[in-house]
Amino acid sequence: MTYFQLNRLLTTPDLVGQTVTAKGWVRTKRESKNVTFIALNDGSTINNLQAVAEAGILDEEILRKISTGACLAVTGTLVASQGSGQAVELKVERVEIYGPADPDQYPLQPKRHSLEFLREIAHLRPRTNTFGAVLRIRHALSFAIHKYFNDTGFFYLHTPIITGSDAEGAGEMFRVTTLDPLKPPRNDDGSVNYKEDFFGKETNLTVSGQLEGELGALALGKVYTFGPTFRAENSNTTRHLAEFWMVEPEMAFYELEDNMNLAEDFLKYLVRYVLEHCPDDLKFLETRLIDEEKLKPQTERSPMPLLEKLRFVLDNDFQRLTYTEAIDILVQSKPHKEKKFGYPVAWGVDLQSEHERYLVEKHFKKPVILTNYPKEIKAFYMKQDADNRTVRAMDVLFPGIGEIIGGSQREDDYEKLKQRVAEVGIAEESIWWYLETRKFGSAPHAGFGLGLERMAMFVTGMGNIRDVIPFPRFPKSAEF
Repeated sequence: MTYFQLNRLLTTPDLVGQTVTAKGWVRTKRESKNVTFIALNDGSTINNLQAVAEAGILDEEILRKISTGACLAVTGTLVASQGSGQAVELKVERVEIYGPADPDQYPLQPKRHSLEFLREIAHLRPRTNTFGAVLRIRHALSFAIHKYFNDTGFFYLHTPIITGSDAEGAGEMFRVTTLDPLKPPRNDDGSVNYKEDFFGKETNLTVSGQLEGELGALALGKVYTFGPTFRAENSNTTRHLAEFWMVEPEMAFYELEDNMNLAEDFLKYLVRYVLEHCPDDLKFLETRLIDEEKLKPQTERSPMPLLEKLRFVLDNDFQRLTYTEAIDILVQSKPHKEKKFGYPVAWGVDLQSEHERYLVEKHFKKPVILTNYPKEIKAFYMKQDADNRTVRAMDVLFPGIGEIIGGSQREDDYEKLKQRVAEVGIAEESIWWYLETRKFGSAPHAGFGLGLERMAMFVTGMGNIRDVIPFPRFPKSAEF
């Protein structure tokens, strides 16, 4: 018998009248005297297929084993639905039970569960409507990222996960070692002798593929990396993970303006792709978000409904201004004058989410790109401006979330880069290869980073970054 995924059964009129087999997990079962209704879902769509078993078709033993969570193969005739809510339904002829689920033990019952509870059963939460929708959208975003860069002439570069350098200079890295943790080899001064380690030096999980991406760009022209990155930051906020995915394009011969143009076009492409390919999931998540927002205080609610927020990105040209201009606006703003900002505003401070969102949602009412930040609050590799106070950095700011992309034109002057490395205390020998690209055929180049989870939060409306990745890693949590 022909097996079809539910997304096809529910959307292909030519299949009506045919005998087909559907497979999936039971969401609900309703029984009456003459008929049993089974809601089946296989993860290919947020919509369930209703299977209708008339009295006498299934024996009592089979009916007893059909409960929420059970996995079935249902064969029958696909017919026009007699009820509302679906166009077609399956008239059951036989059922094969692949795996029953004891209703007294199965933790996902047909009721609303808290997101905190679902994180505790991450092995099952993809079966819920919310996480099924989130994971399908995450897939769409990932595919769209690869498609965009492929179609615009980029090469996909696989950069290392294990590294001997710290791209950000922050030092919050996970160590990779094969040494005995109880009895590591020691140097004469008592320090650990990493020359005896697997790689012959101290190594860590990468925080970014950018530095290696730059090497690729200075040979292939336009490259992008897309892979897992790791930060050992002891943070339990709704916006931080210890393991997350980053996409990082790097482009030879791009300057700051080119970088901004690419970032805006890229973000709009991703939003447009999800709107076109995930309408049912987005509609469900918007309805869910509206219901959730009703329970929040007015000050904590999202600035606009989910679909309106996505169209807000598509329908507006991104406002571009310097960090210095943004500080002037914030200093003159009503929230600053009335001391309603939780963090100070002054030239030289790193802007907080509340400042970024004010610029986007209240002042300009459009996405914003801030440029030319103070040198002291940005990474060592950013190109220095002529004033020696600022660098050619850029941050893209979105409604509801603040910074979505961070990037810059990279410093291509060997002496300036070498001096900056010394200023921030990075050991020159750890990135000698990076510095050498500025000695041998250096060129203007630029790039940026987009966290997949940060983008997924924006597109899905989920409020916690732990809920847009299948198995979140954060302090004291690596269960699954």
